[in-house]
Amino acid sequence: MNFPVNTTSDNDLLVSPDSMTDNKINETMAGIAREYSSVLNYLVTIDLSNNDLVGVIPKELTKLFGVIALNLANNSFTGTIPGNIGDMKALETLDLSENKLYGRIPTSLGYLNFLNHLNLSFNNLSGPIPTSTQLQTLNDPSIYTGNPYLCGDPLPKCLSHDEKPNHSDNQDDEEKTNKLEMMWFYLDVMLGFATGFWGVVGTLLLNKRWRHALFRCVEDASNWLYVAIALKVSKLKKMMIKRDNSNE
Repeated sequence: MNFPVNTTSDNDLLVSPDSMTDNKINETMAGIAREYSSVLNYLVTIDLSNNDLVGVIPKELTKLFGVIALNLANNSFTGTIPGNIGDMKALETLDLSENKLYGRIPTSLGYLNFLNHLNLSFNNLSGPIPTSTQLQTLNDPSIYTGNPYLCGDPLPKCLSHDEKPNHSDNQDDEEKTNKLEMMWFYLDVMLGFATGFWGVVGTLLLNKRWRHALFRCVEDASNWLYVAIALKVSKLKKMMIKRDNSNE
């Protein structure tokens, strides 16, 4: 961890000895080399990158109004970006890349008028990128890489409400499709039945010989059924009479 800052009359703050020469500090932050001299008395840089820090980003951190560079990259921070991060008015560099942050980018981030370097890549952020003059000047899409659910300039535009896939609409469409398929199924059955029925009946009506043959077949079947039932009834009666006689 490195906290390169200037000393003031009220506080003993840490400074990297190798980076301080002739009342100047040469500092590399987020890949950008900076030299601080005339504003040295106001410099506050916090670099906690490349550690194993976990948990949420403390909201108290946003009360450090004098911080101009904050680097929390390559840790395991979770939760959302503090909503009041816009209170850090002096912030010029903010790097929260390669963490496990999720949720929307706070609108207050767009209030950082001095912000000229931002990196939110490789998190789980989602939703539209806040539209503000300052954020729109940071038009490099790579600063949002690795957040597939982010949208808005400089990334592809967000879908409007009318363009968003609606689950209920999809479900209604599916139900309508199922009903239509069932309707066609019943129609096919009815057409098949009508075709078969009138195919047989029509043939019998038009062909006298076939009609007589069908009637004879039905009559023969009726006669056979009548005889079979009569024989069964007669046999049953004989069995009952025989049983009654044996009981006497």
